[in-house]
Amino acid sequence: MSVSVTLQKSMARSLDAVSSITQHVAMIAGLLLLLGIVGFVFKGSASPDWKNSLPVMAIVAEQSVPAATDSEVSADADAPSLKPHLMGALEYVKRRYRVSPEAVLPVFEVAELIGRERRIDPLLILAIIGVESGFNPFAESAMGARGLMQVIPRFHMDKVPEGMGSRQLFDPAVNIRVGVHVLEEAIRRRGGLTAGLQSYAGSSDAEGSYASKVLAEKARLEKAARRNAETNA
Repeated sequence: MSVSVTLQKSMARSLDAVSSITQHVAMIAGLLLLLGIVGFVFKGSASPDWKNSLPVMAIVAEQSVPAATDSEVSADADAPSLKPHLMGALEYVKRRYRVSPEAVLPVFEVAELIGRERRIDPLLILAIIGVESGFNPFAESAMGARGLMQVIPRFHMDKVPEGMGSRQLFDPAVNIRVGVHVLEEAIRRRGGLTAGLQSYAGSSDAEGSYASKVLAEKARLEKAARRNAETNA
């Protein structure tokens, strides 16, 4: 008797399960059919102005960021990385200033690029950045000096690219380019690196603590660069 009852219950559960599965399959089939009908209707009635229904930012991004060509992709893949001796300096900066190497790598790349363009040692640029802002691109002093190289807008807006405002001095690439321009003027006007560094800091002394501090930091960067080069030789 108990066996018969058990079999009946088991069969009932099996029938319920089959019924449930059948219902789910029917629901899925109905949804697929409905989606197909809706897609067909919209496809047939879509107007040429379909882009107007997209979010504004998506349209702007599509217009302002063209698709990369095969040659551009290849060029990016073959783009040279940071020079080996600067990698040692990067490791030093990471430890000394407690910054992420990924965050300061673009700063190193810009310093290397502008240093090559202007024939100024990128390690000198990096030393000034370390002394002035500790590699904080958003640093701002009580005097209003801004960014990595602490450029003062009211004195140097003539060096900022046309169409840009003082806020762009928080952009590392703009800040470094303007800062190097200021440094070049100071060196040329004072007739030497040490006096030029003092002038960069706003001092009228031909020699002083600021220049000594920058040159000492540059020497530490050079030591780290040499050590890395020797290790990887």
